[in-house]
Amino acid sequence: MTDRPLNLSIIVGSSREGRFGPTISRWFEAKARERGELAVDVVDTAETRLPAMLGAPATHPSAAEATAKLEASDAFVVITPEYNHSYPGTLKNLIDTHYQQWQAKPVGFVSYGGVSGGLRAVEHLRAVFAELHAVGIRDTVSFHNPWGRVDTTGALAEPEGAGAAASVLLDRLTWWGTALRDARTVRPYAG
Repeated sequence: MTDRPLNLSIIVGSSREGRFGPTISRWFEAKARERGELAVDVVDTAETRLPAMLGAPATHPSAAEATAKLEASDAFVVITPEYNHSYPGTLKNLIDTHYQQWQAKPVGFVSYGGVSGGLRAVEHLRAVFAELHAVGIRDTVSFHNPWGRVDTTGALAEPEGAGAAASVLLDRLTWWGTALRDARTVRPYAG
């Protein structure tokens, strides 16, 4: 229905000291920016100061900025590590302090971790986003034991497999994002 770019927010879910998330995020962001149909923004949980308790007012300017980015988004990609077979608490806080921002929008996943590549975290996130009326994209990008497989510039040592997976994820996300944005324009979603 429209030729305007699809607003994609990439969410960096890790906030630990020495985290690997920004490396993965920079790689994925570069892939997304190669596509003219996407306008890309980043929400980093390490830079977003949300209230520690749900329902408490968000007073830090970074919280309002994150909310505005999520509200303007047509689609999301969550970059998540796997912590204790699940996803980080800061990511949970970001998700839980928002509700309508996720509704009737697609969510894709890029994960990293040990032998499972963060896929257990993704499986937990799928259930959470389904509860929030978001559409989870089946295709993912997963990095198994990625440490040491990235050079000093942040480039992947073997980018072919991950690059192909990212292309499929972005194709699916763009299709769903455009379809759902058009649908929300014709009939606002009443979640």
